[in-house]
Amino acid sequence: MTDSADTPAGRPRKRVHYGQGRAALLNAAARVVAQGGLRGLTYRAVAQEAGVTHGLVVHHFGSRDALIEETLAHTIRTSLNTSALEPGTGRVDDFSVGLSDMVEADPGTQSFQYELLLESRRRPELVPQIRTLYDEYFQATRRELDRILPVEADPALTRLVFAALDGLVLHQLVLGEPEVTDAALEQLRTLLKLLASALAADAADG
Repeated sequence: MTDSADTPAGRPRKRVHYGQGRAALLNAAARVVAQGGLRGLTYRAVAQEAGVTHGLVVHHFGSRDALIEETLAHTIRTSLNTSALEPGTGRVDDFSVGLSDMVEADPGTQSFQYELLLESRRRPELVPQIRTLYDEYFQATRRELDRILPVEADPALTRLVFAALDGLVLHQLVLGEPEVTDAALEQLRTLLKLLASALAADAADG
């Protein structure tokens, strides 16, 4: 699925095609930002990280803003798919299983998102896309809480639960200690079980 072209230094670089290659470029962009911050995100840095030509990155994205936006969307999709935030089973024991493994396996994906959150304080024009794309996290959390609880989860509870998960990811990125993340998640699941039981009892009494 790849071919190559020689760079001026004579070192072959792989050319990646649209499907698999686009995801590879997005992953490379996330790693570039995780390593050097958003200021270091250039076409050339992404090309070097991915082992492709500079022109291929330009071809795929066209503008730096498009690269940032698509990388953020990609990292959120990756996180949703690998963290079991929304397993869809309605079982508390399945909620966010694998969160610590996700951080261990691909810290760059998570670091990119936090870098972009901090950058949005300096660049307010990033806030709308941050808000829109993070709504995907909130919506996934609320859908799973609605499956777990006997009543619909309100926005405040949804935000509280997601904030706990988000904080655990950040702490693991900085401090390591995946076992602490797992222990905290067990406590969170216990609290959700207690809440579900209390809400069910209230509904029965009412």
